[in-house]
Amino acid sequence: METKVKNDPVVAIVGVTGAVGAEFIATMDKRDFRVSKLKALASARSAGRTVSFRGKTVTIEELNERSFEGVDIALFSAGGSISRKFAPLAVRSGAVVVDNSSAFRMDPNVPLVIPEINAQRIREHKGIIANPNCAAITALVPLWPIHQKNRIKRVIIATYQAASGAGAAAMDELVQSTRAYLNGQVFPPKVMPHPYAFNLFSHNTAIDPETGYNDEESKVIKETRKIFEDEKIGVGVTCVRVPVLRAHCEAITFECERPISEAEVRNILAVAPGVRVVDDRANNYFPMPVDASGQDDVLVGRIRKDLSDPSGHSIAMFVAADQLLKGAALNAVQIAELLPERMMA
Repeated sequence: METKVKNDPVVAIVGVTGAVGAEFIATMDKRDFRVSKLKALASARSAGRTVSFRGKTVTIEELNERSFEGVDIALFSAGGSISRKFAPLAVRSGAVVVDNSSAFRMDPNVPLVIPEINAQRIREHKGIIANPNCAAITALVPLWPIHQKNRIKRVIIATYQAASGAGAAAMDELVQSTRAYLNGQVFPPKVMPHPYAFNLFSHNTAIDPETGYNDEESKVIKETRKIFEDEKIGVGVTCVRVPVLRAHCEAITFECERPISEAEVRNILAVAPGVRVVDDRANNYFPMPVDASGQDDVLVGRIRKDLSDPSGHSIAMFVAADQLLKGAALNAVQIAELLPERMMA
């Protein structure tokens, strides 16, 4: 690795072989995140393989209880069970953990952070900072600047979630099942619960039998309230998996306390951090996964009055964002960039 520069952190990536793990590496490189040493951690079956970081080869190590000795920052994206077991061990070893799973998001002692919204909460961490759900991030980055100007009372969201949200195996299943379908072959699904090629279905998380909401929807509702620090905001959401490889889309309708116009929303979003307005009515050109993929910003368009609300308090819009970037790796690296321990170095 690089020659160690004083105060540059040792960074560990847990789940380095996954889709988000690969984006952790690419994002740190792109943003010139200074690292004295990178530890690539994964399961035993991946140990001994290598990854590339800034022109150097890094050998993947098996994740174990001693993996975090000497580590300053640990980026986790290996699922909730791994995070629950190993994140506390990393903290005890002296690392600050930025966790991409749902394991700690609703823990009142763990900051749940989108830097464009509540970066100040990073300083309150006790060793772990949670990265929000990807669908929540996609909606909340553009909603927050509006909420600051004219409080949002209620928001209704329908998601169109790509395979990337379920990891590299789901992305591969979409490719393989599509190829099989086009060749007239049968492809029994292995990762997803239903055929994925040319199909869409309710998000593949468990349904609460009492409420009828799936786990993904419940995350968006609860995380919105925690991040906005507003338990009264009404949130309704329907999460759907669509046959797109990468980048989530969402149809969002929100109601404000006071009347709000299209022009006001456009003006607010035009200068909002992490947002790019893509709203060309003349050419019917609006946010699409193909344009959001590989981009840091949340794309926002279809900005229009909600005609079902004659009071003028409601706006509808359509957004797209790269789930692997702003929905996961980029948000985590942005958090790491703002860690007080790093800024004081």
